[in-house]
Amino acid sequence: MDQEHPVTNRQNRTKEHLKQALIELIKEKGYHAVTVKNIVDHAAYNRSTFYTHYPDKIELAEDLLVSKLEGLEAATGIPYMHGHGNKFYTAKLNPQSFSIVSYIYKNRNFFELIKCDDTLPGLHTKLPQTILKIYKEQFVFDTINHIPVNMDYFKRYTAYGFYGLILNWIRNGFKESQEEFIKEVIDLTKTHIFSFEFIGDSSDRH
Repeated sequence: MDQEHPVTNRQNRTKEHLKQALIELIKEKGYHAVTVKNIVDHAAYNRSTFYTHYPDKIELAEDLLVSKLEGLEAATGIPYMHGHGNKFYTAKLNPQSFSIVSYIYKNRNFFELIKCDDTLPGLHTKLPQTILKIYKEQFVFDTINHIPVNMDYFKRYTAYGFYGLILNWIRNGFKESQEEFIKEVIDLTKTHIFSFEFIGDSSDRH
């Protein structure tokens, strides 16, 4: 097993370099204009190295999208792991409560792709769908004054509202700091959510 780890680490590094090259090339020339040759030249690899990991550009793009969105899902629950099943009150939220925002900012080079006209296939639809999935699978919400509502509608309303704020933050070049942005989100959250429970999701992610 010990002998396998250096190979795995090297493979992961190579994949990350190829993904980074794809991100930078999409920003430069648009997704559909990017070729495998462009990618390997940009990443300083050869074609055989690329084809060891991916059969084509489409598979690389899919791996990039899936890995970043899975990371987003995993990051969201980090502040609440130790209080699994406990209630968290919006009145007591702080910047550390929104690790999802920190994840987006840390990976802003990727999320900036949403500003490109010819961008990563699926990004515009799968990012809001992932945020909705997080709201549906990881949290149980209690409304202000415990007003009964259709919770499916409520989660859609809240998730897509949050996505709109994220999209605006990205398109404005992250003009507000993470702390400023999170404060605005917390203030808005307090207007319609009293408390919530973190329940994780069906994959029981660690």
